[in-house]
Amino acid sequence: MPTESGSCSTARQAKQKRKSHSLSIRRTNSSEQERTGLPREMLEGQDSKLPSSVRSTLLELFGQIEREFENLYIENLELRREIDTLNERLAGEGQTIDGAELSKGQLKTKASHSTSQLSQKLKTTYKASTSKIVSSFKTTTSRAICQLVKEYIGHRDGIWDVSVAKTQPVVLGTASADHTALLWSIETGKCLVKYAGHVGSVNSIKFHPSEQLALTASGDQTAHIWRYVVQLPTPQPVADTSQQISGEDEIECSDKDEPDIDGDVSSDCPTVRVPLTSLKSHQGVVIAADWLVGGKQVVTASWDRTANLYDVETSELVHSLTGHDQELTHCCTHPTQRLVVTSSRDTTFRLWDFRDPSIHSVNVFQGHTDTVTSAVFTVGDNVVSGSDDRTVKVWDLKNMRSPIATIRTDSAINRINVCVGQKIIALPHDNRQVRLFDMSGVRLARLPRSSRQGHRRMVCCSAWSEDHPICNLFTCGFDRQAIGWNINIPALLQEK
Repeated sequence: MPTESGSCSTARQAKQKRKSHSLSIRRTNSSEQERTGLPREMLEGQDSKLPSSVRSTLLELFGQIEREFENLYIENLELRREIDTLNERLAGEGQTIDGAELSKGQLKTKASHSTSQLSQKLKTTYKASTSKIVSSFKTTTSRAICQLVKEYIGHRDGIWDVSVAKTQPVVLGTASADHTALLWSIETGKCLVKYAGHVGSVNSIKFHPSEQLALTASGDQTAHIWRYVVQLPTPQPVADTSQQISGEDEIECSDKDEPDIDGDVSSDCPTVRVPLTSLKSHQGVVIAADWLVGGKQVVTASWDRTANLYDVETSELVHSLTGHDQELTHCCTHPTQRLVVTSSRDTTFRLWDFRDPSIHSVNVFQGHTDTVTSAVFTVGDNVVSGSDDRTVKVWDLKNMRSPIATIRTDSAINRINVCVGQKIIALPHDNRQVRLFDMSGVRLARLPRSSRQGHRRMVCCSAWSEDHPICNLFTCGFDRQAIGWNINIPALLQEK
């Protein structure tokens, strides 16, 4: 095949030519940098309001950008030369093969095909290089704004829910498939109390708005209210784990790479085994529960397709809320009003209004195409819903017909949470990512994740604690750990 051997020879010559040209360009650029070194030093010495560390990081990043675009320019020149060479060779081969001059239309078609292939190669190279630059810049910025502070490791199975106490002392609560709920010191990561009153998976945990009471929902078809008393340990200095990460945060981890647990860390802490109140009216798994404003009533959501409203003092069933066509997945109460929202596998969520004791109205929100995994209130008249259809929707309670904002993602969304003061939505995903968005749907950040930090399996839930000085966002997952993060919210919003 003389044509193929000629093609290989031409390709090798072009490759060697491109390599020597690239080396000569680099040498030329290095000498240019030496000549321009003085102006750059003068530029770095100019007065600036930026901190020196930030300024040096920016200079380094812009230097990387300059070098990347320089390499792209060189590759562009060489690819254009290859296009010209191929067009000439195709014209010559066309005359040799046919024994006569091919029509201009045939030659144009062949040349156009080769040009198209090389153009596509050029576009791919350009996109990959620029994507690497942007990704590097975003990674550095994201790590500076979102830092992992503490890991809470001690459960024997996946953690379904995480919550933060609303009263002093402020503790972290986790609900696990290992049939227990644990309370943690946020500062030290030490387990303070273990609740072992359920005989099934503990699916959710919520704290009373003003007392040291916890509400847990379980696969044993009950919800329990139990009292806890904790003694906070002396906090230790927090290690800075943000410096241990280098390069891109998208390092894939095996599902088996879960935190090692040496012994039972909860065995040394006090254990509560008997609840103050057990709520037993459901005929299926109780998947979630929450306190109504004031803490005198609670609502539970079950796989029996109903939600129940209970009186805390008497344990009596006040209302059974029916209407969903499939299993419920979550329930949430409004922070200041007697409103409840329930979500379901029937692709809807429902708003229940108990502000008028005599009647309770129901509004149905339709807009998702798959299971609604959670729906939560924000301050004011908004509800945010997340779904297995990979979308999050922001709704105005005064207009149920269509959402005011839609966030589209690349993975199913689990139990979302909203930072009420700043209106930032934390989205935990099936694909182990946690992303932050504002209420208008603008993406603000993604929590860092690598082989050494972050969740290694599905992230089940997120919870904000806006006033805590060390950790203001918590996440938990099926990798059996909860994580406390420090989110620099002013920097996050400023970057937006």
